[in-house]
Amino acid sequence: MNSHIRLAVAATAALFAGAASAQYPVMEAVANKVIQKYQTSTCEQLWQEKAQKQGQAKPEMEQRVVGLLRNDPAMRQAFFNKISAPIVNKMFECGMIP
Repeated sequence: MNSHIRLAVAATAALFAGAASAQYPVMEAVANKVIQKYQTSTCEQLWQEKAQKQGQAKPEMEQRVVGLLRNDPAMRQAFFNKISAPIVNKMFECGMIP
């Protein structure tokens, strides 16, 4: 891919990311909190948290956020676009996904 196309793709992605954060400020704050949690947690902490949460009900706030994401496909896409790479990278580093 030549540099002009890469620049155009990067500029378009930045434009959409900026639009998403302006359109969904609460989603943006939640996404940033989730990303920060994964970036600052050790693999051991993530494994322990996963084990502790097995079979437990989700907190009310988390249930509300999930409900919002289920009811708004555009917000859900913006949320997943923001958090996917940092979380999947950390999970891969920690051996949580193959």
